[in-house]
Amino acid sequence: MKPRKNKKRVPSFRKLLKTSKVKLDNKLKNKQFKQQSIAKKYRKEQRKLRQAVKDVTSRTSVPLEEYKKKHAAERKEEEEEEEALPLDMMDEDDLKLMEDLAQKASFVTRDLSSSEPVHAKKRKQESVIDRYEKMPRRMQTEPEKELIHLLPIKDKSGIIPQTMEKPVISVAQNEEEEDTEEMEVVEESSEEPQPVLTTDELLIQRRRKLQEKKIHIAALAAAILSDPENSIKKLKELRAMLMEQDPNVAVIVRKLVMVSLMEIFKDITPSYKIRPLTEAEKHTKVRKETQKLREFEEGLVSQYKFYLENLEQTVKDWKQRKLKKSNVISLKAYKGLAEIAVKCLCELLVVLPHFNFHNNIIVLIVPLMNDTSKLISEMCCEAVKKLFKQDKLGSVSLGVVKVISGLVKSRNYDVRPEVLKIFLHLRIKEVEVKKDTEDITAKKKFMSCKEKRKNLSRMQRKWKKAEEKLERELLEAEASESKEKKLKLHTETLNIVFLTYFRILKKVQKSPLLPAVLEGLAKFAHLINVEFFDDLLVVLHSLIASGDLNYRESLHCVLTAFHILSGQGDVLNIDPSKFYSHLYRTLFRLHAGATNDDMVIVLQCLDVMLTKRRKQVSQQRALAFIKRLSTLALHVLPNSSVGILATNRILMQTFPKTDLLLDNEAQGSGLYLPELDEPECCNAQNTALWELHALRRHYHPTVQKFADHLIAGAPAEGSEALRPDLSRRSGTELFETYNMKGMTFNPPVASVTPRKKDKFLQGDSFLNEDLKELIQTHLNEAAVHRPLDFAKHLKESSLS
Repeated sequence: MKPRKNKKRVPSFRKLLKTSKVKLDNKLKNKQFKQQSIAKKYRKEQRKLRQAVKDVTSRTSVPLEEYKKKHAAERKEEEEEEEALPLDMMDEDDLKLMEDLAQKASFVTRDLSSSEPVHAKKRKQESVIDRYEKMPRRMQTEPEKELIHLLPIKDKSGIIPQTMEKPVISVAQNEEEEDTEEMEVVEESSEEPQPVLTTDELLIQRRRKLQEKKIHIAALAAAILSDPENSIKKLKELRAMLMEQDPNVAVIVRKLVMVSLMEIFKDITPSYKIRPLTEAEKHTKVRKETQKLREFEEGLVSQYKFYLENLEQTVKDWKQRKLKKSNVISLKAYKGLAEIAVKCLCELLVVLPHFNFHNNIIVLIVPLMNDTSKLISEMCCEAVKKLFKQDKLGSVSLGVVKVISGLVKSRNYDVRPEVLKIFLHLRIKEVEVKKDTEDITAKKKFMSCKEKRKNLSRMQRKWKKAEEKLERELLEAEASESKEKKLKLHTETLNIVFLTYFRILKKVQKSPLLPAVLEGLAKFAHLINVEFFDDLLVVLHSLIASGDLNYRESLHCVLTAFHILSGQGDVLNIDPSKFYSHLYRTLFRLHAGATNDDMVIVLQCLDVMLTKRRKQVSQQRALAFIKRLSTLALHVLPNSSVGILATNRILMQTFPKTDLLLDNEAQGSGLYLPELDEPECCNAQNTALWELHALRRHYHPTVQKFADHLIAGAPAEGSEALRPDLSRRSGTELFETYNMKGMTFNPPVASVTPRKKDKFLQGDSFLNEDLKELIQTHLNEAAVHRPLDFAKHLKESSLS
């Protein structure tokens, strides 16, 4: 019979695809197991051969019986391994032949280097055996384990002996230890005293190191900005440079890394907040692009968090005057590091209000607004002001206000006034809040199903459905907030602000925070609830009557009271005559010195008290204020005079019957009493505005124009009318426009002849430094002179 052919073929690729994964794994494991068993068998044979060669080279004849007795235990183990190995790869004849050859001396004394075959009939595997036999190997003998007897343990059952294996050091480990010792000895012997570097060499070395660090930082930053999604490791490497340990360049390198990371995060941070993934989202299979984006966002948030923690720790170490264990940076250098860290935090607070950990940055920045360092305090205050200015919705402002209120309360109202003045920059006035386009335009209505079926075909309905779906997604993407949400946030913010103000008014009335509180109440008074009006007006009047306030604080009280009464307070039956009398009585406290800056508040009070409440103001009161303001314009600086005269112009146009002040004839009985503090009883109708004729000769041309305009009766048209740039602006705006702070004086010489004008302008030819100081002194005293007489007076004094 013919032997049966092996019909087993190599499986095709299609069949392999159909094969299950478990089956393929089992086949692979079986194949590996067979290869391991063959390798073990070859290793046993090699051990026998090496032992035989060792005996021959030592020329000591070892009887086979002793050899068997000596290695009886080893043979038993080998036989067990042989039984465990799959020996189906070799025939029984070959195994028997190998055993016979192992017991013969010819096998031991045979030349192993010869390639002559031992048997005539060899199999293919025997060539592999020869290759393994010729390969030199080192025998790995396991050292015998020694036992150390420990103290026994006594138990209920009796005494239990305790032992432990003694650690045995191998020969290789001993050799390595000896080598290391020799290397250490060589290094110690080779060490030579290094030459001491000079100061110039140290500076050159430091400059070189610093340049290398700068180049490295720039390279990392450029790589991160070019491909942010694949550069998280480089971002981590750059952040690790915040812990630079080289004392020569540590301070500068850390500052550069702080600023570089700040700019990088400003550029690569997305315009949305990254939330952590849920467990279900983590186990969901997604596309490669989505998975890559998730990994980038996770790495970005973690590195941003570590960066903020480093900045926070830098500021805390400086505040606590705490040095690190390494002592790389001194305490003096920590201040510069802390300033850079605060600057980075302020920048991130303003630029990334939408991103993660923004509330943590607020908690860090707000306490630093009350810091003793003026630079750090100003940086934090400016950052919060910018944040309020760009916050259109109000959610970020609400978070900041909450933290400030908690800070003021926790410090027992012992904070700097600048902390409370931050509230003045809130965008809560109705005039300042701009309506969004979503509030102005009506919301688009989508067609109903009945309308679609009635008016559109099937294909049109399909396209309309897709179009409406896209429009809804676009509306959601815009994320424009409604007006109701804005008002809700603004209401909550104002409640916290007023709560802070009322606590200070109630508990610490003599605090330096009172001016900031009164200024804030004056700004937001129209938004206070009507229920608090009576109590608040009583508190404000008691503060004025107490006499503990300075002039500016009392003006803020007056302004706050009239802001309350000009809004919802119109419905209240409250007599504000006490506030009118107080302002009328204190107007002459203003002068050309330090109180000139308070003129802004006075002009605001006059606008609220007289112009906006024209129906509640009597003619006698308006006449008294116009007369006193005209007198005040004679001894204040030019910008204040312009603001006062502009206010008088508005009052004369608002109350037309006040033109009797331009007539010399008396109206009624009595005499004008300028020293009386009550505007209703001073008989102002029996006087005239003679001050305007003195102001016509004022050295400031704008004051002259206003004086001529008022003498003519403040006409709206004609030759005596004002220019539009003067007539359309309020007194407060004109005061700010003509502010002389930081400006040098150039006297007008329009009425001087050309020859004298040239001499006057070339003042250095006949005026020395003392005379220049005299000019400035005369201006500060707001002396009223004609320009020609003034120049003549100065020239005569210089000649004398």
